[in-house]
Amino acid sequence: MTIDFNNYEVLTFDCYGTMIDWETGVLTAIAPILSNHNIQLTNAQIFDAFGEIENEIEAGEYIKYREVLRNVVKKMGDRFNFIPNPTEVDALAKSLTSWQPFSDSVEALKVLKQKFKLAVISNVDNDLFAETVKHLQVNFDYVITAEQLKSYKPSHNNFYAAFDRIGLPKEKILHVAASVYHDIVPAKALGMTAVWVNRRGVKQDSGADLEVPDLKTLASIVS
Repeated sequence: MTIDFNNYEVLTFDCYGTMIDWETGVLTAIAPILSNHNIQLTNAQIFDAFGEIENEIEAGEYIKYREVLRNVVKKMGDRFNFIPNPTEVDALAKSLTSWQPFSDSVEALKVLKQKFKLAVISNVDNDLFAETVKHLQVNFDYVITAEQLKSYKPSHNNFYAAFDRIGLPKEKILHVAASVYHDIVPAKALGMTAVWVNRRGVKQDSGADLEVPDLKTLASIVS
């Protein structure tokens, strides 16, 4: 499918992993904890464990994302046979507001902002995103967080809330995200056009309408 970007008025973005370098953020927080307890894992093993545990927690009864991250650290301890101390339990959640954008994010968002309204649909708390957005240096026209809705993507609830907030037909809204599980699959199920930002170069049939390696590439196509 060739996307005619002139058909769209709003771009909705996932935040962490798409605009913000969550992998570096997670590694910087978790690797020292594992090292403290003599646990040796590859980066891939850390990401896989993080993803599995996070998804499991988010699929249960809603708790704030700060608590999700605290529980991730506790369950990492359960999985790898160590008991994190209170400072370690808090480390991941406390680190989130310092996670930085990918090198191409800020400039790409500024370019895209000239043509579209921008929205974010993020599995995060309001106050955490309020700090993160300062790093992105662009004003989002719509901010939809998990805390507002008491649900986490891939719940369709989060996307329906975005449709309601934006007030346009979904045919006018283009979703841009790095996570196939959290974003591309539900967006496509709801009939949206979706762009997969495949920063890790994963070989996968995502179901997205367009695949790009980064936001710089998307901005160059649009402009």
